[in-house]
Amino acid sequence: MLGLVGILLLIALFVPREYRVERSVVIAQPRDSVFSYVKYLRNQNDYSKWASMDPAMKKEFRGTDAQPGFVSAWKSEKSDVGSGEQTIKSIDGIGRIEYDLHFIEPFDAHADSWMLTEAEGTGTKVRWGIQGRMAYPSNLMLLCYDMDASIGNDLSTGLENLRKKMEGGR
Repeated sequence: MLGLVGILLLIALFVPREYRVERSVVIAQPRDSVFSYVKYLRNQNDYSKWASMDPAMKKEFRGTDAQPGFVSAWKSEKSDVGSGEQTIKSIDGIGRIEYDLHFIEPFDAHADSWMLTEAEGTGTKVRWGIQGRMAYPSNLMLLCYDMDASIGNDLSTGLENLRKKMEGGR
């Protein structure tokens, strides 16, 4: 048994500790309209897949939305939702919003997240991403858990919901 643990710890030394996932969608609306909507963190409740995973989830908001320092907190009894906080770190004009994600339950972790809007033709390309770091030896989980597929699918669902909302259900 100790030999197996030793082998796993050795393998973990060579497994990447960082992950980065990003997805995008093109929305047939002007960039300023899209950015004016997504800069309000509270609006994620209308399009984020995670916000819809538990209708009984308790939510709390602190600060002034669409401003650095605004916090959106959640607490759920469902283990796949857990509890945590998302804080706006910065907002750059009509281009980029950066967030700090603090997962509290079922595990304590931090990740960086962002939304980026770019003009694309007469519409807007929205990129939504998350990146984080897993400490050794927890990084061993990255061998078994496909962060890109799992988180990427959730980001894609949220972006598609956002597109439908911004385009009036099209």
